[in-house]
Amino acid sequence: MTEQELIIGLKNGKDDAFKELVESRQTLVFNTILGFLQSQEDAEDVTQDVFIKIYESIGQFKGESALSTWVYRVAVTSALEFLRRKKRKKRFGFMMPIFGEENEQHLELPDFNHPGVALDKREMASILFKAIKDLPENQQIAFILNKVEGLSYQEVAEVMKTSLSAVESLLHRAKTNLKEILKNFNNL
Repeated sequence: MTEQELIIGLKNGKDDAFKELVESRQTLVFNTILGFLQSQEDAEDVTQDVFIKIYESIGQFKGESALSTWVYRVAVTSALEFLRRKKRKKRFGFMMPIFGEENEQHLELPDFNHPGVALDKREMASILFKAIKDLPENQQIAFILNKVEGLSYQEVAEVMKTSLSAVESLLHRAKTNLKEILKNFNNL
């Protein structure tokens, strides 16, 4: 099925088109989200939510970009929304003891395993992904899409709805900030 046939099928509510979209883009969406959330369980949940959002909002897709660019945009937006909700819950969780609750929440990052990282590099990858979380949001997005997912600068610009020079600047600042964050880890 061509991309145009897929889009038409999706807009017409065809089950086979949606099945094709999920089968062809599931790994891409999951890995992108995993890069942001660093939790396989959360990434699986958000991936399902992404495909539900796509199914419900395909009518809003105008075809001004490639379908995959739009899918990336929905995935990144969903991952960031999830992180924002989690931060709000975390803040509320720390306030619970003030209101008499005995069980304070501790949200530590679990060991992180990304499917694209070799087993012997997992510890360093875990450190890197924790450092990426300390970057400003736009730098995180640009860095993950380019360095982890392998999108070109132009594709990152399309997903982020920004200019090529803005992406170049974001990536330069992200690398500079990561060097600063990681300077304490002399074994990297």
